[in-house]
Amino acid sequence: MSKINISGLAKRLVRDGILTEETAVECTAASLEQKIPFVSFIVKERKASAHKVALAAADEFGAPVFDIQAYDMELCPKDLVENGLIQKHRVMPLFKRGNRLFLGVADPTNLLALDEIKFNTGLTTEAIVVEEDKLQTMIDKYLDSQDESMNLEDTDLDNLDLETVQEETPQDDPNYVGTDDAPVVKFVNKMLLDAIKMGASDIHFEPYEKAYRVRFRMDGILKEMTRPPVNLSPKIAARLKVMSSMDISERRIPQDGRIKLKLSKTKAIDFRVNTLPTLFGEKICLRQLDPDSAKLGIDMLGYEDDQKALYLEALAKPQGMILVTGPTGSGKTVSLYTGLNILNTPERNISTAEDPVEINLEGINQVNVRMKVGLDFGTALRAFLRQDPDVVMVGEIRDLETAQIAIKAAQTGHLVLSTLHTNSAAETLTRLRNMGVPAFNIATSVSLIIAQRLARRLCNNCKTPLDLPHQALREIGFAEDELDDITIYGPVGCDKCVNGYKGRTGIYEVVKMTEGLSRIIMSDGNSIEISDKARSEGYPDLRAAGLKKAKDGVTSLEEVNRVTSN
Repeated sequence: MSKINISGLAKRLVRDGILTEETAVECTAASLEQKIPFVSFIVKERKASAHKVALAAADEFGAPVFDIQAYDMELCPKDLVENGLIQKHRVMPLFKRGNRLFLGVADPTNLLALDEIKFNTGLTTEAIVVEEDKLQTMIDKYLDSQDESMNLEDTDLDNLDLETVQEETPQDDPNYVGTDDAPVVKFVNKMLLDAIKMGASDIHFEPYEKAYRVRFRMDGILKEMTRPPVNLSPKIAARLKVMSSMDISERRIPQDGRIKLKLSKTKAIDFRVNTLPTLFGEKICLRQLDPDSAKLGIDMLGYEDDQKALYLEALAKPQGMILVTGPTGSGKTVSLYTGLNILNTPERNISTAEDPVEINLEGINQVNVRMKVGLDFGTALRAFLRQDPDVVMVGEIRDLETAQIAIKAAQTGHLVLSTLHTNSAAETLTRLRNMGVPAFNIATSVSLIIAQRLARRLCNNCKTPLDLPHQALREIGFAEDELDDITIYGPVGCDKCVNGYKGRTGIYEVVKMTEGLSRIIMSDGNSIEISDKARSEGYPDLRAAGLKKAKDGVTSLEEVNRVTSN
């Protein structure tokens, strides 16, 4: 790699002592590789504070500094700059004076942005320096305000565009809910929109003998939202089944469906829908499927640097098997799709078999498993191997046949990604053995195992340090040499979070198949022996990874205890 010369703002930051020259070179190279602006990179990676960077940029290039938090967004000149340009260049149109347009930027050396917007608007553009983090927050608010689809006023609730193929439904059914049944239609639409706005991953509609409740799962925790009248239970169920193209007259068996909620011309949200006949009616659960989650990038998932390097190394191999394991709702799908997104290039043929397909990605051939017609994972996998594949993803290895075909593919020049429902990396290997897969095949095909959980992330605005005695920290699992230099934070709660938490982060156990582990597998070692060997080779388990997250102030000990075992 040729030596990278730093210039412009990076050079000034080095001169002011905000960055070292080595850090500036590394960040410049990384920002070019990731195709994101230098300022955005150093602020995101916490190499320098946004405030110091803004002051240095303004002084170096003679541009004014502006506190965008004091700015009234109503003053923003509307419809002058296309939303695509605002997103692409991370600029914010602030004022228009005559033929001059003043743009909020974090890096005034971004002349490409100024020139492109000048050409697009026909106005003279001038830069005003704004702190990177505040600028990004303002851009997000501005773009959200531009999207009329997220308006939750009642007038919009009646006319949501549902892109579903409606089956023939018996309208003489007493529970049939058509568009003329306004209260039920409006209630269901509002629940869906509220879930999208609040970032809920799941919606539960639950009937009981004398009550009916709706719960949202937010950041992994269920929260009761409302209790509609219990007599509406069959009508709410029928409305949801119509929306997801199910048979509303069938209430004796579970059904699966899908709702595509079109919010605007450019944005749509999918929900996976499942019904379950219970004692007092049908319980219906909706899982929100966010196509943007696959595009978050590996840096946003919470992997430690060494764990990320192991995952990228395994993805770069032409063959082998990567297994992701964890309970339902632990983020396995996002981890797999993040890997697929990295691999998704014109040079590769990628096929996936899923039950069901959760995230649609252009460039990937996705197959929905359909057991009723005989299209199971094994059948799909056999077909893939006749389709000239480079990369194969199997939604889940459930039986010996699927495991054998997947391992054969991994041994014959294909990269295979899949999931298993086990609790740790060691148990994943022994589970394959218990399925009946020969030990030699496991040792020679599996290249990486990722066990994972999702923990709530502490709110940076209100988290508070806790005064915990050393004895308590020892019992929790911290090493003696960590005790003198450790700060554990706890949740408080403020107007920017939910009970002291905001968002989630992944906790991972990433284990590379080594010669030592292969030997234990070949000698039919148990999961305890495999786990001990992995620890001795420097691969921490989920508990240790969780404690590191608590030590770094990312999450709380309560969350670590909730999602990992002692």
